[in-house]
Order: sequence, then structure tokens, then C-alpha cells
Amino acid sequence: MAKKKSTFWQDFKKFVTRGNVVDMAVGVVVGGAFSKIVTGLVNYIINPFCGIFIKKGDLDDIKTIITPAAEAVLDEAGEVVTPAVAEVAILWGTWFQTIVDFLITAFCIFVVLRIIMKAKDKLEEKQKAEEAAKAAAEAAAKAEADAKAAEVAAIAKAEEEERRAEFKASIMRQETLLEELVNIMKNK
Repeated sequence: MAKKKSTFWQDFKKFVTRGNVVDMAVGVVVGGAFSKIVTGLVNYIINPFCGIFIKKGDLDDIKTIITPAAEAVLDEAGEVVTPAVAEVAILWGTWFQTIVDFLITAFCIFVVLRIIMKAKDKLEEKQKAEEAAKAAAEAAAKAEADAKAAEVAAIAKAEEEERRAEFKASIMRQETLLEELVNIMKNK
């Protein structure tokens, strides 16, 4: 029996229509929006607040200049003799802002995941308690059924013994009657 060959588009459709892929896409979009919020918080609130304590006024201004910027030098004819050079610097303040962004984002994710995990743990505990109660109820029902079965078996055994006793008594009466008949026949 030949197996159907799946095509690229069929596989892609299966992948995209799975629920967890859609959830992941929503998470990426929300995460991107949240990242903008955190970056705005750092750039527009935390950075200016830190600027109060910094002489340069802003975290972006904290840097180590390796090569200063230079403007282009023009000759009298207006032609460029020396091209402009961009500043080369280590941007310590910008790097610090990135670290603050990361820490705020990581903290928020931690808080959300902690809330989710606690809710999940409570749900699992509730399910385990329900399963334990169900198992206890099933065990009690089984014990009750076993007790009833034992009671029915005991009654059946007692009835059987009573029938055997009646049967033995009937046989004894018949033997007695037979002996009497034999004695009567001998006496005639």
C-alpha cells in the first residue's frame, strides 16, 4: 500500500493551523508591544530620572570617545579635501539602558509566569483532590459490593447446608420406613 506523499503546502497548513502556533504568534505580537512599553519606560522616565544624578544630563551622553567626529574640510573651490568622520565611541549609557530594559522585561515575565504556575499548581491540586475523592468513593463502593457479595454467598451457603440437612433427614426417614416395611414383611 503506497503512502500518500505530503506536499510542502499541506505540511505548512497543518503547522499553521495547530493551536499552539497561533498562541505563539499572539505571544510574539504581545511581547513586541510590551517591549515598546518597557523601552519607553526606560527612555522617557528612568533615563531622565537618572539624568538628575548625572552631570552630563542623560544616560545616552555617558560614553567613551575613541575617535572624535570631524567635519569635512573644503578648499576654496568648495571641493572636499578631507571627508567628514563620524564619532567612534563606546556607548556605556545606551548599554546600561539596554540592561535596564532586559531586567524590567525579565522581571515582568517572571511575575506573569509565577502567577500562571501558581494557578496551574492550584488546578492540579484540585484535580488530584477530585481524583482522590473519586478513588475513595470507588473503593468504598467496591468494599460495599464485596460485603454484599460475601453476605449473599453466606446466605447461599446456609441455604445449601439447610437443603443438605433436609435431604439427609429425608433419607433417614426413608431408611426407617424401609426397615419397618422389611420388619412387617418378615413378621407376616
